[in-house]
Amino acid sequence: MNPVVTVVDLHTDITLRKGVVHPVGGVNFIVREGESLGIVGESGCGKTMTALSIMRLLPPGGKIVSGSIALGDVNLTALDEAGMRKVRGNRIGMIFQDPMTSLNPCLTIGDQVSETVLLHREVTREQARERAAEVLDLVGLPHARERMNSYPHLLSGGMRQRVVIAMALACEPELLIADEPTTALDATIQKQILELIDDLRRRLGMAVILVTHDLGVIAGHTDRVAVMYAGKIVETSPTPELFANPRHPYTEALFRARPENVDPDRRLYAIPGLPPDLSDPPRGCRFAVRCAYATDECRAQEPELTASNHSFACFHPLDSKQQVAPNPPTPLATTQQAAPVLEVRNLVREFPVTSNGVLQRKIGAISAVADVSFTVSAEETFGLVGESGCGKSTVSRLLVAADTPTSGSIIFDGVEITGKSNRELRKYRGNFQLMFQDPYASLDPRMRVGSILREPLVIQHRGSTVEQENTVVRLLDEVGLPRTAVHQYPHEFSGGQRQRIGLARALALRPKLIVADEPVSALDVSVQAQILNLMRDLQREHQLTYVFISHDLSVVRYVATTIGVMYLGKLVEIGPAEQVYTAAVHPYTRGLIDTIPLADPERERHKIKAGVRGELPPAMNPPSGCRFRTRCPRASDKCAAEQPPMVPFSEQGHRAACHHPLRSPIPLLPSTHTGAAPTTPATE
Repeated sequence: MNPVVTVVDLHTDITLRKGVVHPVGGVNFIVREGESLGIVGESGCGKTMTALSIMRLLPPGGKIVSGSIALGDVNLTALDEAGMRKVRGNRIGMIFQDPMTSLNPCLTIGDQVSETVLLHREVTREQARERAAEVLDLVGLPHARERMNSYPHLLSGGMRQRVVIAMALACEPELLIADEPTTALDATIQKQILELIDDLRRRLGMAVILVTHDLGVIAGHTDRVAVMYAGKIVETSPTPELFANPRHPYTEALFRARPENVDPDRRLYAIPGLPPDLSDPPRGCRFAVRCAYATDECRAQEPELTASNHSFACFHPLDSKQQVAPNPPTPLATTQQAAPVLEVRNLVREFPVTSNGVLQRKIGAISAVADVSFTVSAEETFGLVGESGCGKSTVSRLLVAADTPTSGSIIFDGVEITGKSNRELRKYRGNFQLMFQDPYASLDPRMRVGSILREPLVIQHRGSTVEQENTVVRLLDEVGLPRTAVHQYPHEFSGGQRQRIGLARALALRPKLIVADEPVSALDVSVQAQILNLMRDLQREHQLTYVFISHDLSVVRYVATTIGVMYLGKLVEIGPAEQVYTAAVHPYTRGLIDTIPLADPERERHKIKAGVRGELPPAMNPPSGCRFRTRCPRASDKCAAEQPPMVPFSEQGHRAACHHPLRSPIPLLPSTHTGAAPTTPATE
């Protein structure tokens, strides 16, 4: 196969007021026709800057200072801006991490996709729109021609990502760069997007560079892997070989930090320390200060990449028999069953849909939460999982009284909080707090961290000024941030540090319950491990109860004692975390588990195309009977006619609502009989 892009000794600098940052320092790789290269590493290791260097789309102050990037026989580093404009979107396409910020909210998706064709092809506007319709259909956008006149905000996250892929493919590029294309998507949409990129790569013969921090994504969708750390490639090899025998200690540490590799009763492995400051890179091996195998030789001189098919830059590489991790995880204390701190009964939340015009008559309702019930014991972690749009975040707002349910009740610590006025709720609000998915958006960028952490204490009149300042210092100590952080602004911190600030703010009033809405979904695997370990430590120290919301079942399995699975506003399965994960009975739960990327190329590539298929139905007009039936491979006429009741599948509280479960339920005990019609026996 001919080389599509060849990167040789690439060095990129970014000039800032405080100095010069060196995010890319001597990177080399080749990607050939039809080949996929995965670039993996922690945030801040230079993955995205390498991709942006190829596109020549560096941020202000950014400059390629040496090295070369060849696209076929064209040296991209020698082209002027006019020459690069002919390459971008034409010979090289790029999928950016956040599709919403990549799309113009003022233009229809048809106009945005056809714009690329108009720029690079001598075609009429009608021909460009016809090409846009073709490529939107190619990427699997449902009802592509009908959606040509839709605006980005009217599409789901998965649909927007498909539009961005269509824009990148409109001119049939030779190289496609995908920068974290699935980070913010749930597992089912992630699987669809990655399979789409694989299919298009094979059909169109493109070269693909896949930038990600998820080793599971790398395992099933790349031919070669380059592991980056602190601006350098520290290991590169064919994908199966790297996963079978990682040689660099940093690569091994990334594998060990994945939550599915650790028993739920043990701590996650987190790589100690942080990546170095690339404005002043350390001497010698850049990973030495965090490496358990480092010696004086590592700190004195920098190792070179070995010249082989499996290359690594390490003086003390691991061998196949040495996969013994330093600092073994410490067993965690188990939580004893306690009294309920939260009871949710028949919770319903509907949002009215009104017609346009002066009268704004109600023409329907969006069923966001439909008859949800569960109980959370004190000091327990209740995990709530499901796809985007299934109602998880709506439940989180209802639990902390940030929204009012249409019907049902929420009982917190023996007191029903539904129906109470804001004035009545004031004395309870300190006991339940919300931890947001995006800490940067939830923190006021104009306030220093000290003021952010003091704010809830001031509002609730907790303590004097001196006592509040002492509380802020204690909170910073508890979440592992330096005390000097009180004088800094949110933008001065990394994503993991901002999540620590969000956790500290949630702890400020010493709540009994913290509702964490996707708190680690956007973090790389090492930072994710640090945050999850921290949350567990604080739970033991302060007797906290968590409701942990996520679309990642592997994370929820590790952190939660009980898991509830939601689909389109309904709770379809609930039970002990290990039972739900290892012995799921609802087809939807099984589908979610099957979509989890495995850090095992052999299993990932030979995995049957299982998982949840199709698009989530509209919540304004949900399917009759079982809401999952339109996507369920086991659905029957009964599923359309009758709503399945919750029935028990174990004596430990494992229950599910399905007419055709993956295994038979246990007989209802006389004391728990609800009068519901018995379900028909299931077949395996």
